[in-house]
Amino acid sequence: MPFVSRIQRQSDYSLFSPSTPIVIDNGASYFRIGWAGETDPRVVFRNIVQRPRHKTTGETVTIVGDHDPTLLKYFDCTRSGPRSAFDSNVVYQFEIMEYILDFGFDRLGANDSQIDHPILITECVCNPVHSRSKMAELLFETYGVPSIAYGVDAAFSYKYNQQHGVCAKDGLAICPGFCTTHVIPFINGEPVYKGCCRTNIGGFHITDYLKQLLSLKYPHHLARFTWEKVEDLKMEHCYISQDYGSEARLFQKGAKEAEEKTRCWQLPWIPPPTEEPPSEEEIARKAAIKEKQGQRLREMAEAKRSSRINELENELHGLEFLLKQLEQVEEVNIPSFLSETGYVSKQEIEAALMKVTQSLRKAKGEPKGEQAEMEEKNDPAINEKFHLINIPDNMLSAEQLKEKRKQLFLKSTTEGRQRAKQKRHEEELERERKNQEDEVKRLENPELYLEQLHAKYKELFEKVEQRKRLKTNGGHTNGNNVSGGVGRGERLNAAQRERMRLLTTAIFDRGKGEDTFGARDEDWQLYKLMSKDNDDEDDGPDEDESELARLSSRLQEVDPTFVPKSEVGTLQSAEVPRFRPLTKEDFQIVLGVERFRCPEILFRPNWIGIDQAGLDEMAGVSIRRLPCRDQELEERLTSSVLVTGGSSLFPGINERLEAGIRMIRPCGSPIKVVKALDPILDAWRGASAYAASSQFLTQTFSKADYYEKGEDWLRGYQVQYTL
Repeated sequence: MPFVSRIQRQSDYSLFSPSTPIVIDNGASYFRIGWAGETDPRVVFRNIVQRPRHKTTGETVTIVGDHDPTLLKYFDCTRSGPRSAFDSNVVYQFEIMEYILDFGFDRLGANDSQIDHPILITECVCNPVHSRSKMAELLFETYGVPSIAYGVDAAFSYKYNQQHGVCAKDGLAICPGFCTTHVIPFINGEPVYKGCCRTNIGGFHITDYLKQLLSLKYPHHLARFTWEKVEDLKMEHCYISQDYGSEARLFQKGAKEAEEKTRCWQLPWIPPPTEEPPSEEEIARKAAIKEKQGQRLREMAEAKRSSRINELENELHGLEFLLKQLEQVEEVNIPSFLSETGYVSKQEIEAALMKVTQSLRKAKGEPKGEQAEMEEKNDPAINEKFHLINIPDNMLSAEQLKEKRKQLFLKSTTEGRQRAKQKRHEEELERERKNQEDEVKRLENPELYLEQLHAKYKELFEKVEQRKRLKTNGGHTNGNNVSGGVGRGERLNAAQRERMRLLTTAIFDRGKGEDTFGARDEDWQLYKLMSKDNDDEDDGPDEDESELARLSSRLQEVDPTFVPKSEVGTLQSAEVPRFRPLTKEDFQIVLGVERFRCPEILFRPNWIGIDQAGLDEMAGVSIRRLPCRDQELEERLTSSVLVTGGSSLFPGINERLEAGIRMIRPCGSPIKVVKALDPILDAWRGASAYAASSQFLTQTFSKADYYEKGEDWLRGYQVQYTL
């Protein structure tokens, strides 16, 4: 599989006689090959080569020019990108050039590697002798070509348009190509290479500049900006502005004319599915399902509750029966009877009975009542439950000591819960009392009460926040109620002051002598003391915070518009969505100022870091380089300025060139700028017409001439375009 391409192979190669020349327009962008005397080339493809490997077989294939993108899924292209044989517009990679010629001759219909036709191939202006020599050696040695002729593409295009009356014998050919731009003066139909001018700017730089601008403007669509797509956008939408400054100001002001000149490229976008509101039947169906599920859960909960009640009742009856049996047992037989039941004493059975009774009352949903709570609190069974606490440790065994520690922990936990419960009850009573007092004040004067309540809430809130800031950052402020950082002011509490004291003491103890810290075991105790979090001072009185919560709750009751300050930031952040759903506008690529900003580098190459002249300045430079100059000749040259090449297709380039050349020429000088009939194919068509003439064979040189006269002979080789 040597080639992968969509170009069809020609089938009439054998019909042409060996004297019919093959014409090749070897451009830096496209390679065109065909027969002399025809109006269009037979094969046209991009002048690039790519050699990836097949993912399955590992075979290396050659992809020349345009390829089918669907085929690339079968090849690994990560290590092989598109490569060109050109450096600017000079061929220097002849290994790649050989792949391109192989493909061109193969698609032209050649059946073997021997080409028995004369070759006319184009080159750039003032092509280096080394490049000419290597190209001749490649054609002679590899393909066996009988003779070769070199010609300049811009000269062939000028001669072709001269034959059709577009331009005169004396004039200028301005050729903005793919990598470079040339200006060639013509006198009596022949190019004067001593007056040529070249700038390293062309269509490649315009496309690359547009790609960079779009990538910066739309970084989320980088994968869309392929070279081929940006090239299409350039050729379809870009134009040359007549006055860049005024054009840019239109887009800066957002004028109506700027909107009319803006173009939009819509990327593929699928709108998200719209959720229609459910119908009444659907709402009713979902409500019925939800009710059915709720009923099922309630039935399950009721069944579990009934089972639990039955278990507790059976356990309660068993304990009551056990107590009745215990009353009938004699005192001597009580220990043996209790050992069979698993209980230690009668008090333990009564405590278990009380616990089961409370659980049963809770399961049935019956309230305890104050009397039950007081009995539970003063119940001696609780003290009996922790009977090992008051016994000295030396009188207990190892198992009893373990049980004692467990009872101590359980008792302290139980008492803590009771104290917390009692505290909450007292706080609730105190809050209720304060609310009743506030209600009396509110009824007396509602407006004054509300104002005082807001002021009190604000004052208390600032006080609590200030305490939090001081506890976090330190006690130093800069005079604007902005707290400083830790270490810049006084320490907050005794624990932090103790840490500072330990540090300073350690420093002064060492003195100015040798630092022996860490040599003694006592030194390492400092780290333990420093790491202790003994922030037991000013842990923050909860009274202010609880009062602040009460005031907030009270304000929410009496003032519907009140929003707690602690919730303001939360509400604002909750209102702002974290992610915005993508819309059709997010997939639109807008081309505004980029339409004329990118082609402007033809006239201002310094925008992309190329310190060279623009197109209009190049015309003046070329005229000044002519060996023999007079005013009449200069006027004839500026009266016939031909613009050719792929980058001359931008709208407005003729008018801009004419205005630029007029600024560097004397007032009243005749200036006429015309565009070629076909700026892209005129070079090949001019070369085809030149090769079809009877005198063409006198302009070629053979393999014998090349080896006889040597490489230096090619330095002075030039074809005569006027035959």
